[in-house]
Amino acid sequence: MKIGLGLYREQLTPDNFQFALQAGATHVVAHLTNYFAGKDPKIDSGDQGGWGDCSGDRLWTYEELSALVKDVRAGGLEVAAIENFSPRFWHDVLLDGPERAQQIEGLKQLIRDAGRAGIPCIGYNFSLAGVYGWTRGPYARGGAESVGFGVENSIAPSPDAPIPDGMVWNMRYRRGVAGAASVSVSSAELWDRLSHFLKEVVPVAEEAGVVLGAHPDDPPAEELRGTARLVNRPEKYDRLMAIVDSPSNGLELCLGSLQEMPGGDIYEHVRRFARSGRIGYIHFRNVRGKMPRYVETFVDEGDIDMAEIIRILRDENYQGVMIPDHTPAMTCGASWHAGKAFALGYMKALVQNAEALGPARSIPTSIAAE
Repeated sequence: MKIGLGLYREQLTPDNFQFALQAGATHVVAHLTNYFAGKDPKIDSGDQGGWGDCSGDRLWTYEELSALVKDVRAGGLEVAAIENFSPRFWHDVLLDGPERAQQIEGLKQLIRDAGRAGIPCIGYNFSLAGVYGWTRGPYARGGAESVGFGVENSIAPSPDAPIPDGMVWNMRYRRGVAGAASVSVSSAELWDRLSHFLKEVVPVAEEAGVVLGAHPDDPPAEELRGTARLVNRPEKYDRLMAIVDSPSNGLELCLGSLQEMPGGDIYEHVRRFARSGRIGYIHFRNVRGKMPRYVETFVDEGDIDMAEIIRILRDENYQGVMIPDHTPAMTCGASWHAGKAFALGYMKALVQNAEALGPARSIPTSIAAE
């Protein structure tokens, strides 16, 4: 098991590489889409104009990707993955629009260039509404600022609010057209679009030596902003992987999102996903509660026994990268760094002592049935 740190585009600096190294990380997951540009790197509810404007984005080139790998290595780290395509690159793949074929060809080139540059994984979130509808408040231990969904007495964006024209995945990819019809998509339509996407790009990814890691829905609602959700239950990951049976058709395994979902035992799901060998990387985060009401917590205070997760990953010989995700903001002059440092230290201690944690406490279904 390896420990990494996720960094947004404006955070991809020598100082933050040094911070990651000092905190015990060996890898970086890079967000090249410039959401939250010029703002504190806090997850936003998405109701105040979304996460930014990506209408001017151009497909990332081999030169840019290669420079990223070089810069990260100069900081003593390795690039584990790029997380999320810019919506400008594939809005019509998600919307089944007129530029779909052209955009898929662009993504194929991006995947080839990523593999050539030495980037082994690309995380993506096949969703129209994206991450939306949270509130921010003192939900974590000691009143640390975190985010929640469905929190009592909070004022949250309406889950039924339509997606504005010209936006997808909480970002504006073009100027909106006044009076345009609201975007909607059924579950069957969304799965058809995903299937077309995967059948086109997974063979390219396999040839390039790149894993495509699908992030589950967050929040894992049945429907959001008039659009169906995709992976909002753990077993839907199985459906996704079955579309193209390839080691390059993998998972960006978000523990918090899995725990928020109805259905099954998270430890059994993590065990079988680790056994499948299809995990691109892991978002190592904790939550308290499930849909339709939950809050994000410090890594050690939620409903997931994170030591048990490490026992399972140890037993299944998981050799991939884990990163902290959505860490609460601690009350100090460097709240983001403090929150990440706490999470990284906790993760480092668990991984260093994996063998001393004893046997796994959760019983695999195959054993329980005997």
